[in-house]
Amino acid sequence: MTLLKGALVAFTPTFLVPVPNVTVFQYNPESLTHTWNQPDQGASTGSTQAGNPLAVPGMPGEDFSLTVIFDSSQDIADDVPVSAQLGEVSGVYTRLAALEMLLYPVGGNSMGQLLGMASAALGLGGGTPPVTRTVPESTIPVCLFVWGPFRILPVRLTALSIVEKLYDSALNPTHAEVQLKLRVLTPAELQAAKADNDTLSSLATVAYTYTLGVRQVGAVANLGNAAASLAGIF
Repeated sequence: MTLLKGALVAFTPTFLVPVPNVTVFQYNPESLTHTWNQPDQGASTGSTQAGNPLAVPGMPGEDFSLTVIFDSSQDIADDVPVSAQLGEVSGVYTRLAALEMLLYPVGGNSMGQLLGMASAALGLGGGTPPVTRTVPESTIPVCLFVWGPFRILPVRLTALSIVEKLYDSALNPTHAEVQLKLRVLTPAELQAAKADNDTLSSLATVAYTYTLGVRQVGAVANLGNAAASLAGIF
């Protein structure tokens, strides 16, 4: 039986079509923390009046925390042409760099954005009152968290911690443990991001809808387990 591996798939906008940058987990993590939170309707609206206790403002919040390990010696031993060559030349640095770039904004004029931010912060304009300036908004890449065929979710990387343990002669890391924290993006958030890239946001929405559909089917299938459990009680 083939062992499926988890992965993060980032999509970088180009002039023609989005190009996926896939970071496959070399070793699946031994454990994965899946956290949920249900925002309260009253808390989101600031209302203190008694209302429907089951009312919610939208989809629940969802987070993943996991630790993955990368080791270039395995790449070299597997002797897959590109991976083996990268492992010999740069260790696991390219894998780490791909994960690091998930935190950086993409597209737009980065230098222009920095200048706009500095100008707005300093209020340049001589003795006249500071002028409010609109600073261009930066966006990070659209990313899919793939954990088997039934869980493919749009996420954003919220925290990244890398422990480099071994190095080659050029000080490239050859063994690293990476802690990832991912927040699932809801359809409402993806809709707000459509203005930046309609194609990528639509793709991410499809992934969310697909995974939600699989989850709903699984919940219905569990009725069989529930019936068996009830039969054991009575």
